[in-house]
Amino acid sequence: MDRLVAAWKQERPDLDVSPLQVLSRVSRLSRHLERARRASFAEHGLESWEFDVLTALRRSGEPYELSPGALLRATLVTSGTMTNRIDRLAATGLVTRHPDPEDRRGVLVRLTPSGLERVDAAFTGLLRREQELLATLGKHEQQALSGLLRTLLVPFDASDSGA
Repeated sequence: MDRLVAAWKQERPDLDVSPLQVLSRVSRLSRHLERARRASFAEHGLESWEFDVLTALRRSGEPYELSPGALLRATLVTSGTMTNRIDRLAATGLVTRHPDPEDRRGVLVRLTPSGLERVDAAFTGLLRREQELLATLGKHEQQALSGLLRTLLVPFDASDSGA
């Protein structure tokens, strides 16, 4: 990244290329993190999208169930995509569907014992891997970085919640 920024400074001294020093690094880090996460999920036989749905259910607390609409909001995918994902997870025995006692037309999606075991193992593995990735930073540096990234994300998160 330093060479890239230096080259742009030389080629375009009329421009302030300082955003590259931050955002290009964030972008590059994002690609590395996505690869590490995919590898961590694969160790537990999961795809990233499966982990997203299963963790949304797991975070909901016992009995680890949500409506498809709640899963949509938690994972930010379309209705058709969520239906496909639920179908695929049900086919592998990680979730079940059952009628919603509060809404005769509705259904609830629930983690199976196998799904609960798998998502807990995958989450534990993910945290272990992410702790390794952050090992070069001390606790205070991690907290400072987290705060700075939170500040940077606020306008994005605000526009997402209004959509």
